[in-house]
Order: sequence, then C-alpha cells, then structure tokens
Amino acid sequence: METQLFLDITWVFLASVLVFFMQAGFAMVETGFTRAKNAGNIIMKNFVDFMLGSILFYAIGFSIMFGPDMGGLIGTAGFFAPEKLEGAGAFDTVTPELFIFFQTVFCATAATIVSGAVAGRTKFTTYCFISAFVSLVIYPVVGHWAWGGGFLSEMGFVDFAGSTVVHSVGGWTALVGAAMVGPRIGKYNKDGKANAIPGHSLTLGALGVFILWFAWFGFNCGSTLGMTTDIGHIAMTTNLAAAAGGLTTMFLTWIRFGKPDISMTLNGVLGGLVAITAGCLVVTIWGAIAIGIIAGVVITFGIPFIDQTLKIDDPVGAVGVHCMNGVVGTLLVGLFANYAPGTEDAVTGLLYGGGVSLLGVQFIGVLSVAVWTLACAFVLFFILKKTIGLRVDKNVEIEGLDVHEHGIEAYSDFVSRMN
Repeated sequence: METQLFLDITWVFLASVLVFFMQAGFAMVETGFTRAKNAGNIIMKNFVDFMLGSILFYAIGFSIMFGPDMGGLIGTAGFFAPEKLEGAGAFDTVTPELFIFFQTVFCATAATIVSGAVAGRTKFTTYCFISAFVSLVIYPVVGHWAWGGGFLSEMGFVDFAGSTVVHSVGGWTALVGAAMVGPRIGKYNKDGKANAIPGHSLTLGALGVFILWFAWFGFNCGSTLGMTTDIGHIAMTTNLAAAAGGLTTMFLTWIRFGKPDISMTLNGVLGGLVAITAGCLVVTIWGAIAIGIIAGVVITFGIPFIDQTLKIDDPVGAVGVHCMNGVVGTLLVGLFANYAPGTEDAVTGLLYGGGVSLLGVQFIGVLSVAVWTLACAFVLFFILKKTIGLRVDKNVEIEGLDVHEHGIEAYSDFVSRMN
C-alpha cells in the first residue's frame, strides 16, 4: 500500500470515529437540557438513530446518495451492496467500506438532531419511524444533490461538511416535528406566555457540548477525505467560529438579562460550529470569526423567537442551532469565501470581489433543501399522527417516559424534588 493511501485511510477512519463519538455528545446535551424523568428515553432515541441509520443507510440510503445519477436528483443503483459501486464518492481515495462508514456517521448526525426538539412528549415507536425515514429518504436525497453528483453540486454549491446537508436537514425536520407534536404540558399559559422548563443537568449539557466541540474536528477536518495540508486551516476556522459563537452569546445574554446565560452560551458554541461547517475550508480565519459572531447573534435572538413568538416548544434549541445556523452559515459562504484566489480552484464570495453568483447558488441550495425537507417531514408527521399517533398520553408525559415507555428510571436510586 502506498504511503499516501495509508495516510488517507488512517485519517478518514480516525475522523469517522470522532464523528461517531458525536452521538455521545448529542445524547448528553439532550439529556442534560431535558427532564430527569425522560433521560433514559433520550438515550434510547440516540442509540436508535445510530442502529437504524447504520443498517438502512448501508442497504438503501448510500446508493440513493452516491449511486449513478438520474436527472441530478437521485442515485439509482448499488442497493444492498453499495461497496460494489464503481466510482462512488471517494472510492478512489479510500476503501469503499471506509467511505460508506464515514458517510454513515454523518447520516446518523442528521437523524439525531430531531430527538431533542420532540423530547418529553413523543412516542418511542413513532420516533423510530421518524429516525428511519430521515436516514432512508430525506437525508440521502439531499446528500445526492450536494455531494453525490446532483444538480446542486453541478451548480457549484459549497457545503464542505454539511451545514445544510446535515444540520439544516435535521433542523427543518425538527421544526416540523416540534410544531406538529405540540408543546409540553405547562410550557405555555392560556395567554400564550412561555414558561421556562429547565433541564435537569447543566453539567451533562456542558459535557455534551465539549464532546461535540472535540468531535467536530473529525466532522469538518475529516471531510477532506484524505491527509491534506488543508486540515490545519479547517481546524482553526472550526475552533474560532465555535469560540466566537459562544462568546457572542455569553455577552449578549449578559447584556439582555443581566447575567451570562449558561445554556444559551453552550448553544452559542454549537451554533458557531454549525455555521462554519459549510465554509470551514473556503473562508479566511477572520471570516470564520465573523461567522461565529453572527451565529451567536442568531442563537441569542433566534431561540427566543422560536419559543416565544412562534410558540414552538423546542426543549434543547435544536431548531435555532441546526436549522437557523445551518441556513445562515451556508449563505455566509457566499460572502466570506476566499479560497485559492487566482487559481482554477478559486471560490470567492461577494466581500472578496467574487460578485453575487456564489451567494445566489448558496440561496438556491438552501431553498431547495428547505422545500424538500419541510414537505417530506410534514407528510411523515401527518401520516404518523393519523395512524399510530405522535404524543404519549397525558399521564405518561407527567410521570415520565422512562417508566411508561421503557419500564425503568434513569435515576432509580435518587429522589428529585423537581424532575
């Protein structure tokens, strides 16, 4: 095996494992930001995302995403044996099985975003169908458009590691889900005023954010699909955007509320990570900091807008983090991109003299993905609502999903005064 191939395989495998570790991060964030009586249910949903997603994406989803293109819309071959596809994705860079594994962990990330937004009141059986449909249909089609030779990739759409392909897909689905499932009991008064329902462990939430921040370097840097000199630049843009997002949210909440808000600051870090994911390769260092600052502003005002104005109950802020910042981060590539100027590989945004063409392509990409995902998610949740139902019974929600849905308490040896 030649040295470069060995290095590429080693790097992509390590990056894949890091992205897989993000499942633990999401589990901790969602568990910490929600009620103790539903902690086990959250853990189960995160496991289901990866277990179902691994099998369904291998059997069908990967081929939809990377199979031979039909009309720029969908892959058409390789089902149930995608490793035998010729020339799919990065098969010429790493081994087929490794590339499939790398894409599988990305797929699982998109699916698990929905979990937190519908936490505390959704049937576990229903959630299994939601997770399966995201891995089987919604995500692979979008992935084909942008990364699998579809119409967006042909237009020059830039989403290097998935602000739109991964995060906004999960975010748009989460938005529809949270709206159609409805708010948790006690979330809104009769006059429409929103009540805060604090999560049971900021410690777990913070641990989850640290895990996600750490693993995100695999997410973004690993998207080089090989050991290249771009890895250092991507690591810097990723880290600085996260730091800028967190700091911006911390200071803004400090100004607005008189104290720096912990949970909002944690989401500010995640918002910065989501926003930089599309352009982590093509923006400058200072461009990344600017994107992080904008992401912090989006978190600070976007999450309350969802909660208080739209009256959509999103317990963990998934829509603000993943949907809003996925969209904003993708669009900002059209402003801040300045990659390899003067070469045939140049990607240049409006602020660096590239005109509005890239910004227009980014807008088309964001809009296309939004329309597809919203339509699919609405149909999915509507069918589930009319058949097996979306919500648990009132007494189940009040007493906790752990006991009624899984027959066990996550904290069986503890007595909590507020669960």
